Amino acid sequence: MSERLARCRCGQLTAECRGEPVRVSVCHCQACQRRTGGVFSAQARFPVDAVTLSGAFRTWERIGGSGRRAWYRWCPECGATVAYTNEGMDGVIAIPLGGFAGGEVPRPTVSVFEEHQQDWLAIVGADIEHFD
Repeated sequence: MSERLARCRCGQLTAECRGEPVRVSVCHCQACQRRTGGVFSAQARFPVDAVTLSGAFRTWERIGGSGRRAWYRWCPECGATVAYTNEGMDGVIAIPLGGFAGGEVPRPTVSVFEEHQQDWLAIVGADIEHFD
């Protein structure tokens, strides 16, 4: 079984992920663009019981355009989001791929909210599902 360790920028908050993710995706929604400071987010979703968070974190709740809630867990020292969960996606926890910096990250297979995708950006691959 593979293990991956994601961490915040200062290193005090970590997410130890065991096994393979159940989904790897990129999201182009405006909320993700604002959260990451980039033009999309990329995350791997693991079963909740396959992830152990260690260190101090704060939680921020957001209600999306669909009315569903998301709970972001971020480092109170450096501000990096290390994990989040979404209402309606029970049993999984999302870990931003950037937290695995320097390690191997799985390739995304899903691209969502493409109606907000920058026109100069292309998410390519024969195995990627695309959704507006």
